[in-house]
Amino acid sequence: MDIPDEDLEDMVVDLPPYIDATKYPGGLLLSDADLLLINHYLPLEAGYCLNSEGMYYVSTSVVMPRVTGTMIEWWFGYVTTTQQFKQWHPKDHEYSEWYGLHGNSTYIGGHHLVREWIGDELHHFRFSFKHPREYFDSTWRRNFQRNGYATAICARLGIWGGPGFEAAEMGHVIHLVKNEFQGVRMRSRFWLGDVPGIEVADIRARIVSPSLAAGLGRHCAEEMTFLAGFLPELYERENPRPERGKGSSWLETVVDDRPRPTGERRR
Repeated sequence: MDIPDEDLEDMVVDLPPYIDATKYPGGLLLSDADLLLINHYLPLEAGYCLNSEGMYYVSTSVVMPRVTGTMIEWWFGYVTTTQQFKQWHPKDHEYSEWYGLHGNSTYIGGHHLVREWIGDELHHFRFSFKHPREYFDSTWRRNFQRNGYATAICARLGIWGGPGFEAAEMGHVIHLVKNEFQGVRMRSRFWLGDVPGIEVADIRARIVSPSLAAGLGRHCAEEMTFLAGFLPELYERENPRPERGKGSSWLETVVDDRPRPTGERRR
């Protein structure tokens, strides 16, 4: 992301100190993502704030009755076209295409290229899907099984220029799916401001607008609520003899990522 130095210098951000996000409402560090697996309800389970590393931490928690982890993985391997994408959020979603691996619950190593409204601004995003081991430590499989987590959809978030799949990386997302309430609870987490080459926390903190963090949290909660409303029936219709197992393929793929930014305002 190319941001003029003078613009960064003019922005003033109060960087918070490190806090224990398992005990107090605050921003979980990306490096502490494993704490999500053993703390099923954090003090900040829904909301957003700046963390001590200068990233905006966004959290949502949505109950999805009758939904399974298998259905969630299938959905991310299924959603491709703009029509399918609009079903996920009829008001905010504008455009969708896919680049790379996809289909039959396959999405790791692929890129979802989208245009969607976050508040009154149209954003062009690329979600580059990653293996969960890139975000959790070596005990993650055991912790998933022990604590009732069905799957985790993980991605590097970028500002997409289009055409093509090039994007400027600026964040991360983990959709952590826990078996609960005769369905699942979707614990979505975003870390915004992680731009390659920018390691200084107070500079990171000036890259992302607080309005994007707030809007992204609201948008994510809404789209997961929409998804819960139609996914069980869609999955059964598209999979007359669905696989009943709850395992994941966890494909191993190397992804080629290259940067270029964009932006556009709603009228």
